[in-house]
Amino acid sequence: MGEYKHYPVMLNEAVNALECTDGKLYIDATLGGGSYSELILKKISPNGRLISFDVDIDAINFSKQKLKSYENLTIVNDSYTNIKKYLDENNIKEITGGIVFDLGASVPQLTSKERGFSFLSESKLDMRFNQFGDLSAYDVVNDYKEDELVRIFSEYGEERFSKRIAKKIVETRKNNKIETTKDLVNIIFEAAPRIKSKIHPATRVFQAIRIEVNHELDNIKNTLNDVLTLLSNNAILSIVTFHSLEDRIVKQFFKHYSKEWISPWGQEHAVIYPEAEKYNPPLLELINKKPIQATEEEIKINPPSRSAKLRVAKRINKN
Repeated sequence: MGEYKHYPVMLNEAVNALECTDGKLYIDATLGGGSYSELILKKISPNGRLISFDVDIDAINFSKQKLKSYENLTIVNDSYTNIKKYLDENNIKEITGGIVFDLGASVPQLTSKERGFSFLSESKLDMRFNQFGDLSAYDVVNDYKEDELVRIFSEYGEERFSKRIAKKIVETRKNNKIETTKDLVNIIFEAAPRIKSKIHPATRVFQAIRIEVNHELDNIKNTLNDVLTLLSNNAILSIVTFHSLEDRIVKQFFKHYSKEWISPWGQEHAVIYPEAEKYNPPLLELINKKPIQATEEEIKINPPSRSAKLRVAKRINKN
């Protein structure tokens, strides 16, 4: 079994929040290195069932070996955006126990020279979680119009020098295509003024491109709505996010459906109910009103966990 080193952030907190019960169905929406799945399986065996999803074939292959002794596990090489489709196709009506999301990219993904996520090593511009995805970082950097680049750098990266960087990218690619992460980092250095910061100048732009390539924010919005319709009464939704844009989506979703609601949560991402025109009872009960964060001990072991936030809610009032 090859190595797939990934530190599971707030492992115990995120899984314990599910209140795992033998005999119920659980979903691990983001399998990764299999640590969440393994802990869930220990808690729900022998009669519980777990279905785990991931688009990354490296993660799939590693976790299949790691968890091969569990007969009550199904691993699906697909995006969590297709959870509803998979359950429908397999005649599974409800998620009776709960679902956990770890929305952070894994260390193997971020550090792999072949995947092009990191600005600290030179590689081809890629950034696809799904190696078979159509859109890559190369396409975004070389094909997007200047105003489109400004938009994603501003919205997804909260980059204050978005206009300067986008303009420099467009100027550079007129003569030569931008091929590698190093090429892009050099452009960012040339375009953005030097300011004192603990954050590498390329951090926000690389984050923005990664989000765009993988449709991360839209995927979260759409999937939350799917999951809400699938959860049984008292089933748990446990979500770990790693940056403010993800956390904001989860927070707003939880807030919207934890009280009486009338308008859809985002017009294009609405949960479809026949009675959506009138006031509806809350569909979620907040387990923690404020996000749970990693302990100081965990942060010392795994510094990236500093930015992680865990939000938990319970499905209620399902007819």
